Amino acid sequence: MARKKKEIAAVEDNPGLIRDTASNAIINTNNDAFLQRRSQIAALKLKGELDKQQSLDIETLKKDMQDIKNLLKELASK
Repeated sequence: MARKKKEIAAVEDNPGLIRDTASNAIINTNNDAFLQRRSQIAALKLKGELDKQQSLDIETLKKDMQDIKNLLKELASK
């Protein structure tokens, strides 16, 4: 089976993008922007995980404080 020769065309107003005319796909040729975006996504994912862990820690602290309050009330009533 013979392969078609890939033809590409520049995307107007976007020098880092090209269009594959055979599939009509837009392809990013700017590797720096691609790597920067991947880093940004990883940082957002890490921040989300950190926020989730901090929320769990806060809820644990609230429960511990309530337990301490209950113990103090119990001691004070004796």
